[in-house]
Amino acid sequence: MSKAAPAALPAAPVQVGRLVPLYAAQALATGATTVSTILASIIMGTLGFGSLSGLPSTLISVSAALSAGFFGALMLRSGRKLGLGLAFALGTLGAVLGFFGGKLGLTPLFLVGASMMGAAQGGYQQARYAAAESVPDNRRGTALGALMLMSVLGSFLMTGFSHPIEGLAVTLGTTPEIVGWLVGGALLGGSALLMLLWTPVREPVTATVAGATRKTPSFSEAFRVPGVRSTALALATAQGLMVTLMSLTPLRAHNMGMDHTGIAALISGHILGMFGFGWLTGPLIDRLGVRVGYVGGAALLCTAALTAALPGAGALGLSMFLLGLGWNLAFVSGSKSLTRFPAVQGVTDGLGYITAGAGTLLGGFVIARAGFPLLAYICAALALLPLLSAWRAGKSSSSVRQAA
Repeated sequence: MSKAAPAALPAAPVQVGRLVPLYAAQALATGATTVSTILASIIMGTLGFGSLSGLPSTLISVSAALSAGFFGALMLRSGRKLGLGLAFALGTLGAVLGFFGGKLGLTPLFLVGASMMGAAQGGYQQARYAAAESVPDNRRGTALGALMLMSVLGSFLMTGFSHPIEGLAVTLGTTPEIVGWLVGGALLGGSALLMLLWTPVREPVTATVAGATRKTPSFSEAFRVPGVRSTALALATAQGLMVTLMSLTPLRAHNMGMDHTGIAALISGHILGMFGFGWLTGPLIDRLGVRVGYVGGAALLCTAALTAALPGAGALGLSMFLLGLGWNLAFVSGSKSLTRFPAVQGVTDGLGYITAGAGTLLGGFVIARAGFPLLAYICAALALLPLLSAWRAGKSSSSVRQAA
């Protein structure tokens, strides 16, 4: 006689109250991230290095790529709370240094601050895994979507306080863009303090890669884990295209004659697309699966790139919104898939930052040589790569069903 399978244990209830500090910290950090990625190019221009306007964004992405694996290993070894707290504290220091670098006209100090902000992002962006690990697998998309929704509040917090920031800039004798870095430092400091109030619901399960337990895997080790390569492809494509077009579209808008208010509206629409529909995309992916997220994300990213090449402010506004929403679908899907591989989360995140840094750097050269439309068409073609991730995800699901 065959033994009956043991009954599955009931899932532990989701302790929503214990997630509040984590979600609030991520909302504040997103506001600070908006400052570092969008205002940095303007500050470089005020420092007299307009031709190097993309350098801070590249340094931010490279630093995040280098630190993501370190923070991932630290969180596996010592827990999410310590790793996230240190990342927020590092970002606080980087933002303050960036402020003084910009205010005093010390470009190297500003770039050091930008690099530290990037290194911090490599750590605190992994808060999404802490949120997903706190709920059952069939609700992880919802948890990630809720985190996205909190992030939009943080982004609009910065845009909503534009007038007080302008007043503070007058008081301190500098520009609103530079003061924004000081405000971003305050937000990240608040996030670090919130980590003192947060108790993880549970720590991630120890994972092994190529026989190494709690060890930072190399790229070759990480990519030998089944399912990692297709997930990394979707995440890296979405992150790279989103950051590239987000960083360079405001330049196109400026060249088209749009004023500061119009460019701010573009950014607000982009942020709304990125984070504002987490309440919908997260549960949708839980119900329909990550393949839907990959396919929908690819379609929207491709459409966004093609629309960006069209003339007119309306086309740019639609492009930026679709760019954010397409990133959301692919990013939530990939992040949910990656919760199964704790040991490679940092390394895989690092690949996304590398593509983002390369995209902004190369994109600037493409615009200078051949114009923005060619960059948009290249991005549209690359946006179809998550379709391969969807195909691989389907094959993996079929294999699991056949084995069962």
